[in-house]
Amino acid sequence: MTPKQIAEYMLNQDEFSKWMKIRLVEVREKYCLIEMPVRKEMLNGLKTVHGGIVFAFADSALAFSSNNTNDASVALSCLINFTTAVRDGDVLFAESILVSETRKTGIYDISIKNKNQELMAAFRGTVYKIGKKVTEL
Repeated sequence: MTPKQIAEYMLNQDEFSKWMKIRLVEVREKYCLIEMPVRKEMLNGLKTVHGGIVFAFADSALAFSSNNTNDASVALSCLINFTTAVRDGDVLFAESILVSETRKTGIYDISIKNKNQELMAAFRGTVYKIGKKVTEL
């Protein structure tokens, strides 16, 4: 299977990412660019997007990029910095890029931008390779 096919396989089983209406824009080995429309039910009491939604969106990008070679990995550590409030009706893009890799771990930087290419959040995720195939789980 190609990296895109593996990411599509994962998305098909990922009910939360489907609820967020995530779309795979581009998938290459250990890389992905995904898109998500912002909806009213994602807003918090300040009428901005709940930080947990932005975190989950970045976490999905981490999953689609770090697992698309069919070597299953899980998040070990994640850090997010919110730079700008996300508003209802916007569209977010998350680009996940491999920064460093060892036999058992990988570090990815994920930038979350809006439709105007403004940085909304920066996310760094470390994954642990569990020694199994995505398609066998």
